[in-house]
Amino acid sequence: MASHRRPKQPSRTRVTVLTATAAAAVALSSQAAQADPHQSKKDVKSEVDKLYNEAEQATEKYDGVKEQQDKLQKEVDDLQDKVARGQGELNQLRKGLGAVASGQYRSGSIDPSVQLFLSGDPDTYLEKAATLDQLSGKQAEQLKTIADKQRRLAQERAEAAGKIKDLTETRKALGDKKDEIKGKLAKAQQLLNRMTAKERAAMQAEENRASRSNDRANLGDDVPASQRGAAALRAAQSKIGSPYVWGATGPSSFDCSGLTSWAYAQAGQSLPRTSQQQANAGTRIASQSALKPGDLVLFYSDLHHIGLYAGNGIVLHAPKPGASVRYEPMSNMEFAFGVRV
Repeated sequence: MASHRRPKQPSRTRVTVLTATAAAAVALSSQAAQADPHQSKKDVKSEVDKLYNEAEQATEKYDGVKEQQDKLQKEVDDLQDKVARGQGELNQLRKGLGAVASGQYRSGSIDPSVQLFLSGDPDTYLEKAATLDQLSGKQAEQLKTIADKQRRLAQERAEAAGKIKDLTETRKALGDKKDEIKGKLAKAQQLLNRMTAKERAAMQAEENRASRSNDRANLGDDVPASQRGAAALRAAQSKIGSPYVWGATGPSSFDCSGLTSWAYAQAGQSLPRTSQQQANAGTRIASQSALKPGDLVLFYSDLHHIGLYAGNGIVLHAPKPGASVRYEPMSNMEFAFGVRV
């Protein structure tokens, strides 16, 4: 049966709070309506770019930790395989030693001097006695081998335990860095979502213009630094338009150091994983004017961004989240130095 009670009226206090909240919301809406939309877009873009820059810094650290984790995992796997093989060899040694000991026990119940006295063929007994001496010597050698094997296994187990501890700590650091990156990207997306459709369209148009500049980039006619540098640059050029994805090393998506390491790998040259490591992969070049196509170019004081010099003051790089591999004037970023691999 339906209730016919009158709905409970909100208290005077609650009405006051609701009224104040509504008034504040109207005031904020009014301020937003009066705000300069271009200034708002500029502020949001600046904050988003800052977050993307911080995410890339975290990405390079993530890449370094990921490389360390992969190395530790291989070392742990190798050590565990080595311990397993060693344990199998030890078990075989113990089995062989047990068989010898059992045989000696069964045949050694009579004193050797009595056996010699009772033997109808002293020469045969003496031959057997010599064999028993050899077996005894072999047994001693086996015992020493077993003891050495046990010591090595104990050392390898301790080493494996230490590596596993390091691996556990590294995995935690990797997870923390991943959370940091995702947090910054999520915050940037929240800022973008607060923009109007018109503002977002304007920002996307700017990105599209930056990407279209690839079609008319004047790279000049600089001679490449080397055949290998030229080959790396050609490889990177084949990936123009591929999306930036943090932690990616190709072939369909890249982060900044992922692109440079992949490009040089296509040219037959292995590079370290992170931009900071790649900064030491060759001869440093302090002056922009001395750069040649194919040289690595490092940016910012902490060297968290890297690309390939393409000529005429242009760098080819994977710029940031939400963008794709493209040419860009080096003047858009803080140049640190170049590296000739």
